[in-house]
Amino acid sequence: MSAPKRLDGKVVVITGAASGIGRALSLDAAGRGALVALSDVDSAGLQETADLVKRATGQEVRIDKLDVRDREAWKEYADSVAADFGIVNAVINNAGVALTGDVEHMSYEHLDFVMDVNFWGVVQGTMEFLPHLIASGDGHVVNISSLFGLMAVPGQSAYNASKFAVRGFTEALRQEMLLARHPVTVTAVHPGGIKTAIARNAGAVGIDQQGHAQFFDKHLAKTTAEKAAEVILDAMLAGKPRVLVGGDAKALDKLVRVTGAGYQRVVARVVGKTLKRAD
Repeated sequence: MSAPKRLDGKVVVITGAASGIGRALSLDAAGRGALVALSDVDSAGLQETADLVKRATGQEVRIDKLDVRDREAWKEYADSVAADFGIVNAVINNAGVALTGDVEHMSYEHLDFVMDVNFWGVVQGTMEFLPHLIASGDGHVVNISSLFGLMAVPGQSAYNASKFAVRGFTEALRQEMLLARHPVTVTAVHPGGIKTAIARNAGAVGIDQQGHAQFFDKHLAKTTAEKAAEVILDAMLAGKPRVLVGGDAKALDKLVRVTGAGYQRVVARVVGKTLKRAD
């Protein structure tokens, strides 16, 4: 197996770094020689990540409590990170939340929360850091969408909407960077089931959240966060426009492309049978 591509001296900004994929990305990037600036709303988890990075690499880590919904906070954060390091080479917009529930049971507030974190958090992180990435001469934007940014499933309308939006925003941005000839690569990431706490921490409306989380963890989360981080960073360094993480993401993406809208009946039937077994 070839050695991973290095990030020596590159400044990499990672949101949602307190756990899961964000923590794994932080450790992997720092292990490749990157200087990492990490943020999350979970201060305790963020400090744990920083301690893990320091033990693994010996390097100090910049950590900031950041609510990705807060536009003014983003402006201050981007300027501060750029001033602190003198350059920013990559931004990985990873922070996200999940919500399970049918549309008929959800409120506008539920939808607003998911969109504010998953979509606007990505948009704001991209827009505030983009001038610094262009100025670096070697910039990367990595936006974490989802398998559910490629296909829809019942009970995930809010999450689907946010992740489809991330995909569209990211793909358009990539084309704009190409047209403007800016030295910035743009990658949309579509993970399948990853072994993280996202399902256990998800919001829920009108369903048994504990049962849903247990089913996800047991049957759907097949890829480790560490493997996901490796795939994502390799794709970023290769300048790939899109990366699917996990065999499930690759298989279901193929299903969607082969069947078109026909996949919706297949998925609805499978989900219906799964719910009956769980009852």
